[in-house]
Amino acid sequence: MTETVRYTGTAIGRVQGVGFRMFVREHAKELGLTGWVRNMSDGTVDFDVQGAREQVEKLLRIIRQGNYFIKVVELRLEEENPTLPPEQGFNIKY
Repeated sequence: MTETVRYTGTAIGRVQGVGFRMFVREHAKELGLTGWVRNMSDGTVDFDVQGAREQVEKLLRIIRQGNYFIKVVELRLEEENPTLPPEQGFNIKY
């Protein structure tokens, strides 16, 4: 049986104005994860992600790696318990 986990996190670095939210959403959807991502007024990006532990850890590795435009210098994470009831999709919050 696959363990379901839920993390809340904050990405710090070059994460606004570079497509970070769309980057996270697309990878989360590809991995079958649920949750949300949103820009914060201090220049960071908060997110909440839930799914199979292996898939969540894969997403976190992708986030840390970034891409040509995205540069995460710090990723603050907190594992949340309990997990939420089954959610629908992964959304960008505004």
